[in-house]
Amino acid sequence: QVRFVESGGGLVQPGGSLRLSCVASGFTFSSYAMNWYRQAPGKERELVAAITSAGDNTIYRDSVEGRFAISRNNVKATLYLEMNSLKQEGTAVYFCSAARIGQSQGIRVTVSS
Repeated sequence: QVRFVESGGGLVQPGGSLRLSCVASGFTFSSYAMNWYRQAPGKERELVAAITSAGDNTIYRDSVEGRFAISRNNVKATLYLEMNSLKQEGTAVYFCSAARIGQSQGIRVTVSS
């Protein structure tokens, strides 16, 4: 059974940092590229960052480039998203996913003073 268990979300002030983790199971994690998506209230879901199966290449949406970092540990089957200098527009539900496999239920991040 495919599972994605997220942790690390919560409330943070503008300019603060959070680290999201996503532990995957039920499939061969190391064989799949992984993604972080987010969906803000009233908006469509958008891709935040993606990483290749080996972790040797990453892409980011322009608005988070230089502030967010996606990484993975294939031994631990865990995906990470380090989020720094958070802005209020970072408030959203964040999902980890593997194409054609599935996605997590989502974890809420609220950036507010």
